[in-house]
Amino acid sequence: MGTILDVNTRRKTQEPAAAPAPKAPSRSQTPATKRVFIKTYGCQMNVYDSQRMADVLAPIGYGLADSAEDADIVILNTCHIREKAAEKVYSELGRIRQTKEKREAKGGAPMTVAVAGCVAQAEGAEITRRAPVVDMVLGPQTYHKLPEMIAQLARQDGQVLETDFDTLEKFDELSIDRDVDGFAAFVTIQEGCDKFCTFCVVPYTRGAEVSRPVGQIVAEIRALAAKGVKEITLLGQNVNAYHGAADDGSTWGLGQLIRHLALIGGIERLRFTTSHPRDMDEDLITAHGDETKLMPYLHLPLQAGSDKILKAMNRGHTYAEYRDLIARIRAARPDIALSSDFIVGFPGETDEDFEDTMRAVEEIGYGSAFSFKYSVRPGTPGANLPDQVPEDVKSARLARLQDLLARQQTEFNQSLIGKTIPVLVENVSAKTPGQLFGRAEYLQGTHFMGGPELVGTIVNVKITDAGRNSLSGDLA
Repeated sequence: MGTILDVNTRRKTQEPAAAPAPKAPSRSQTPATKRVFIKTYGCQMNVYDSQRMADVLAPIGYGLADSAEDADIVILNTCHIREKAAEKVYSELGRIRQTKEKREAKGGAPMTVAVAGCVAQAEGAEITRRAPVVDMVLGPQTYHKLPEMIAQLARQDGQVLETDFDTLEKFDELSIDRDVDGFAAFVTIQEGCDKFCTFCVVPYTRGAEVSRPVGQIVAEIRALAAKGVKEITLLGQNVNAYHGAADDGSTWGLGQLIRHLALIGGIERLRFTTSHPRDMDEDLITAHGDETKLMPYLHLPLQAGSDKILKAMNRGHTYAEYRDLIARIRAARPDIALSSDFIVGFPGETDEDFEDTMRAVEEIGYGSAFSFKYSVRPGTPGANLPDQVPEDVKSARLARLQDLLARQQTEFNQSLIGKTIPVLVENVSAKTPGQLFGRAEYLQGTHFMGGPELVGTIVNVKITDAGRNSLSGDLA
């Protein structure tokens, strides 16, 4: 949440690794007559969506641009979770309008401007009204239609708006042949949300919960494995609500899907995010204990430690139920590290309610967490609740909570000193000769000395030092 990225950014019988197919030219090798620049706001699902937009545009001649100034199409892939998200989009559109006007004043080719993602879904008509610079508006379930929207724009004057909610059609239309850069990849398996937490816009911008069929997911991940990907993160707004149709007509839950994906040759690591406590069933808990390729790291948002606030948020569980769930997960996988989300200052939150959250964090203990001040989202039930908390009170509470979470994160990382852990080597350091960089099983960036031939492999590293956000060590 709140992240801004540029896309130019066991003992089991395994399936045999697929013989590497003749490599299709990457986008950098494919002759491209036009350029697209995609700026991504928000969560990992938006990152995935932006990558797929680039995939959809590549066959019609679009390569990636390094900046908006160099692009024939500029796409803002937006997030609607935080307060004032739409205003930030309009501010960015103002800068893009200036870039577009300067380009055209110099005789450059016309620039097409598109707004995609959750702000587009929530405020599509308003965007077309307020920002004439925008040529296309498309919701998160319609980016597979980009080529036809571009063609439609070429045939008509005016703006093109596409905000349908046909998630399965989108996945049916997308090619499984993705361009990949690196050894880890995101794969969306579930979209939408039926939980209707009172603070959240996701049910209104992403729609109801929909799960991709098993066969589609398996095909996409096999294709990624054939291109050298070793780690897959399964994505969904409520990813553990996954209930996908299998080829035999049965319905699979996330635990069953993970066990099957672990058999794909070449895939060595599996993760999933984001989860809801109400969907953490026993089969998935058991999978954490049985499947060694499923990393010992779980993001399971609590949001608040007060039962009164959890009820007001419509979370559908109490703190005691969450705590008992964590105990069962830890019993299945004792080495698991936990991550969570927290919101402070939800309407009606008293000092005692906030202290309940602080006590819950102390009791559970987290390896990492994301925490935010409550922000009013128009159209959500929370926006109309009484007893809105003053901003200065929210800020003070957030500072206390973040101090506690930062201490826990540092303590967890330091607990790894002296231990030997597996690290997926991602690249060679650009600053320190002979140094490699990789990701530990708990997601920390990890630095150590080694040869470039190790890039793309999983190696054991003995941790010698740890900060809040990273580890360092020596090859074991």
